[in-house]
Amino acid sequence: MSDFDSLQIRKVDGGLLLVFRELLIRGRAGEVANHLGLSPSAISHSLTRLRDLFGDPLFIRRSHGLEPTQRAIELGPRIETLIELLDAAVSGDAGFDPARSRRRFRISCPDDVASLLGDRLIESFRADAPTASFSIRPAILERALRAVRRGEADVAIGVFGQIPRGYVSRPLYDDEYCVIASREHPQVQGSVDLPTYLSIGHVLVGNPDGALADETPFDREAISATYGEMPGPEVLRTHGYVTAWETAMLMVCQSDILADCPRRLAARFADRLGLQVLDPPYPCFRFQVRWVRRAGSNDLGVDWLLERIAAAVESQP
Repeated sequence: MSDFDSLQIRKVDGGLLLVFRELLIRGRAGEVANHLGLSPSAISHSLTRLRDLFGDPLFIRRSHGLEPTQRAIELGPRIETLIELLDAAVSGDAGFDPARSRRRFRISCPDDVASLLGDRLIESFRADAPTASFSIRPAILERALRAVRRGEADVAIGVFGQIPRGYVSRPLYDDEYCVIASREHPQVQGSVDLPTYLSIGHVLVGNPDGALADETPFDREAISATYGEMPGPEVLRTHGYVTAWETAMLMVCQSDILADCPRRLAARFADRLGLQVLDPPYPCFRFQVRWVRRAGSNDLGVDWLLERIAAAVESQP
């Protein structure tokens, strides 16, 4: 540890961490002072120390109160984890109490996984961890793994190839692609053969134009190897491209086009959107969705989160 690190750590105390957490939650110094039983000047002094410690304004005064900077938002989950560790060390209890936790868990996963499991996770948090929360950042493949490695995500969920060393992974569920069509489709009722599938217009989930100039491009070979190859625009009558299956589902339910979609996601929302879920007229590509976390992590909070994620999967019809 460097001298700088030692000096910075010596500036930290539990009181500062509590002030930071409450400012992030409440956004008003007066409310934080009342909640913690401190004077407004003590809160102001603590905020000055926090700004010096992290080298960032952290909270900007606005007409509606104190608005957190991006740095403060990023620090929030880490500060919450430190508070829980300090509480466990002082109380002698190394457990995780979801009923008392204010932690924000960070998940990296594709949008379709979030759509499939998100509402069940909300139910779990409302019932068992009412003051905790979760945030989801869309990421797949290596990007999701890097987020876990850098500590930007507690868990990654998705379809992965080989899991590198330094991670622990477990399967969540198996899935496959299906074809979706509106229940009012004039040409498709209950099944679709290959000539019909090829002749009807499609919306495809993908990005034929590649990344924007300021984005890091995805490894297309890795995507194809992991998610499988489906008939492309050279054989399909393709009308449009979107970046999310949820968007494709909404477009299909309001038109006579077709789309390919993960079967679990399609089945989850078929009744609500008025969709037919059909077997594809080509060899079905199956894939496995897994969770990934850092190896060697002794985080009972993440253990609890993974149990809730598994329960969300099991509760699917």
